[in-house]
Amino acid sequence: MTQSDRIRVLVVDDNTLFRDGLVNLLSQVPGIDVVGAAAGGEEALRRAPVLRPDVVLMDLSMPGMSGVEVTRRLLAANPAIAVCMLTVSEQESDLFAAVRAGARGYQVKSVALEDLARTIATLAEGGAVVTPHLARDLVGAFQRMAPPIDGAGTERLTAREREILGLVGRGLSNIEIADELVIAENTVKVHLRNILDKLQVHSRAHAAAIAAQAGLTGPIRAEDED
Repeated sequence: MTQSDRIRVLVVDDNTLFRDGLVNLLSQVPGIDVVGAAAGGEEALRRAPVLRPDVVLMDLSMPGMSGVEVTRRLLAANPAIAVCMLTVSEQESDLFAAVRAGARGYQVKSVALEDLARTIATLAEGGAVVTPHLARDLVGAFQRMAPPIDGAGTERLTAREREILGLVGRGLSNIEIADELVIAENTVKVHLRNILDKLQVHSRAHAAAIAAQAGLTGPIRAEDED
């Protein structure tokens, strides 16, 4: 694996012991390159443009600026970055705030290193990952907010777009969808942009919820429960 193939990760957490421990553990994972760490939001916003991470692991509760606010500002300036909240909170309100800010991942700090590594890989490939019961909560919330139109707007999609939407709803990343359908990853990206435009939504998670509401698939991917 070349250096350019490795996933660049930035760790943001105000707890020095946890931050340093996580950096040390992730540095031993093949395919992951921890390019830096930050002790707070302001430092993360300064360092991200220089470090150019693919994935940012973001603490939710930090003094001065919350992880949600850091995520909002970070993605406004660097929309290609994938943010994963790494927190002790499993409250629906915190999850929804993180998703609204643009986070594509939400994991508790007790997550196993192997599962966290898989989450990082999925986010780097364009997917989304949240903890199991919160994934169900997220889908349920989007279903309640979705307009009550027949088929949740999916009647405007082509057959191929409906197929891809179903795979998004199952939690597959762009690369996995491309492999499943034997098409190019760029083709998947084009279809996904068209899907979001036709459904008039702005997030992959909302599209996944519509897929579930329309009966195209199950809920968005969460890691396996014990």
